[in-house]
Amino acid sequence: MERPLGYTLPVMERFYTLQGEGMHQGKAAYFIRLGGCDVGCVWCDVKESWDASKHPMVSVDTLVLDVQASGAPMAVITGGEPLMHPLDVLTKALQAAGIATHIETSGAHPLSGHWNWICVSPKKFKAPLPEVLQAANELKVVIYHPSDFEWAEQHATSIPDGCKKYLQPEWSKREKVTPLIVDYNKQHPEWTLCLQIHKYINVP
Repeated sequence: MERPLGYTLPVMERFYTLQGEGMHQGKAAYFIRLGGCDVGCVWCDVKESWDASKHPMVSVDTLVLDVQASGAPMAVITGGEPLMHPLDVLTKALQAAGIATHIETSGAHPLSGHWNWICVSPKKFKAPLPEVLQAANELKVVIYHPSDFEWAEQHATSIPDGCKKYLQPEWSKREKVTPLIVDYNKQHPEWTLCLQIHKYINVP
């Protein structure tokens, strides 16, 4: 795909840190948080990302240069809901620069972009598309209420063989929910407990 000159995306924030969740937990990663989301999770901790118009448009060239300058081996595209935007241009440019591309998405919008790793975190507020679940490398379900375990199992029937399965306590409910996940995982060892270590060690 030919890259349009000056192609831009709404960027809420970007920073170099450690991946705090999932399969690549603890690895150095450059996060690009795009503005815009129509999923509307009541417990979302980045609600300021929802309105894309409130965030500056940043060129793909600038984003790639920033990731390169950081020395990060991978870029994580998140949001908001990043798949509200066409991501082929950004991911192709990152990969051409030797940077692995990861995405964290609810799966509620059609998949675009070229990815080394796809983490789908489905939300009850807007269902994931079957084709995005089928492309997932990682299924990460946030547990807010005990009924969410059954909901997680429903989505686990739609992922490909080899997809990693994680259960993550919703942060504000972590003291109540984490023991429930521990007990559930002991009975269903195909799932793994996912903790948000970046919040425990106080990094972005």
